[in-house]
Amino acid sequence: MFKTLNFAHRGFRSKYPENTMLAFSKAVDLGVDGIEFDVHLSSDSVLVIIHDEALDRTCNASGLVKDFSFADLKKINAAANFKSSKPLDEKIPCLEEYFDFIKNKDIISNIELKTGVFEYPGIEEMVYVLLKKYNLQDKCIISSFNHESVLRMKKIDSSLVCGFLVDSWDLHPADYLKKYGIECYHPPAYRLTKEFVDALHAESIKVNAWFGSIQTDYSKILSTGLDSIITDYPDKIAALL
Repeated sequence: MFKTLNFAHRGFRSKYPENTMLAFSKAVDLGVDGIEFDVHLSSDSVLVIIHDEALDRTCNASGLVKDFSFADLKKINAAANFKSSKPLDEKIPCLEEYFDFIKNKDIISNIELKTGVFEYPGIEEMVYVLLKKYNLQDKCIISSFNHESVLRMKKIDSSLVCGFLVDSWDLHPADYLKKYGIECYHPPAYRLTKEFVDALHAESIKVNAWFGSIQTDYSKILSTGLDSIITDYPDKIAALL
């Protein structure tokens, strides 16, 4: 029987600091189907998990991720600006740390390459090397708003499941995805209707929709029959499912 998959957006970020090992472990404890997170490169070419190009919003530091070594990033508190009843100290994880944690769990990893502002030359190859090291090629989805970056991953390994991320009501997405051999479409959830999802499914394209800061009716979105729903509230989605 078909079931929409429940993906935790940046981990369980509505209750725990986003893109931290704490948020990831709590998402796993909840029983999610997948975890979505974001990958950048440090100045010494270590793959690190954080959403923004800059540290300022979430951390007790200022500046661009790409200008810090991994050793210096590890000195920063990634939970510094998270509203909590008690002080939290969570470090910025590297991708290998996450893979080591997730390797034996039945979890799909939606790896968003944050190459939309800085392209981080070689990041696709580096991600793939780690995927192979941990034998996780079949348990991941590679996505990005930089579609050229997604195509670079496809060139490395055409069997990788990939998704084009969009933040728009673009026209004829099925034609676009089929042209480039991409399996998944990752639109904002508010764009979905059942007819829209059905049309993509008719072309064998999976629909994995994401929620940003604006939350709409989850039940309405689930009724479209989408493949995966990516939210900050995996607990609420679990209850609905």
